[in-house]
Amino acid sequence: MKRKLLPPILMLLAGAVASIMMFSEQYELQSTLLILLAVLIIFYMIGVLLKVVLDTFERQNEKAMLDEGDVIEKDPDVSIEQGEASEETPDLMDTEDK
Repeated sequence: MKRKLLPPILMLLAGAVASIMMFSEQYELQSTLLILLAVLIIFYMIGVLLKVVLDTFERQNEKAMLDEGDVIEKDPDVSIEQGEASEETPDLMDTEDK
């Protein structure tokens, strides 16, 4: 949601730079418009691709944060298993004493 405007802003910025450069180089009107159209389409696609990649990274980070929360919840289970292991140890010692 934060990146909703990324593709249009990138497209318009590239279009402005291309327009200024073509104006300073005195391109013909027809070639200027064709080049500008191509620049706008290409940079819009790049912006969409960049938005998708950044959104994917954000989802992975959110998933990692949720997974870290699961690890914290599993800590009590580990202490229960350690408690069971300590109970088994005396049984082994009892059999050795016999």
